[in-house]
Amino acid sequence: MNSKTLACVVSAPKEKVFRYLSNIENLPKWATEFCHELKVVDGKYKVLTCPAAGNMEVFFRIQADEKTGVIDMLAGPTEDQMAVFPTRVVELPGGSSAFIFTMFQPPGLPDEQFQAQYESLKKEFENLEREFGQK
Repeated sequence: MNSKTLACVVSAPKEKVFRYLSNIENLPKWATEFCHELKVVDGKYKVLTCPAAGNMEVFFRIQADEKTGVIDMLAGPTEDQMAVFPTRVVELPGGSSAFIFTMFQPPGLPDEQFQAQYESLKKEFENLEREFGQK
């Protein structure tokens, strides 16, 4: 299984970055290549994905632990078929922090599409750098 990890360093403390990224309501603000619309259906969050992500409606959930900085993002067509996208916010010296995001290529997803998703993630990291300031 292929994987790709991307990291960015921003000029904001871990607590601020963690609060922003662990708040599911902020997803459309920074994940602009993935999230066209965020809505609640029967008490569950769903994302209508952007064309780059296939124009699908998927369940979306965040499991976060402020102490460790871990923010697991889960998405899938059903609640039983959610893939995990592990992320973490790490405190760095001088009041800055790093955001680290790993993605895994699921079975059946062509290499070109996986690479396109990675390129989209890079653009979303630019959104975070604009939001918090690049270090």
